[in-house]
Amino acid sequence: MHTIIYTKSAQQSLKNMQPAKAAQILEKVGHIARDPYGAHNNVTKLQGRDGYRLRVGDWRVLYTINNDQLVLLVVDVLPRGDAYKH
Repeated sequence: MHTIIYTKSAQQSLKNMQPAKAAQILEKVGHIARDPYGAHNNVTKLQGRDGYRLRVGDWRVLYTINNDQLVLLVVDVLPRGDAYKH
């Protein structure tokens, strides 16, 4: 199991969204942390940069995996339209 770390921007996004949606995102990220390279629905490797994207409804969770330290770093949680502008 990988340890999950959230950046400040990811924490702020989760804090500002509806509690039910935030709980759903936290649950899905927890499933991914148990087996980061397993077959997960709605997970895609990002093109042109490191990391992965998890789709949860209209929200996108951008994260990276550090196998040396067994860390899953949640970089950002953004609405669909804003997720790919970075």
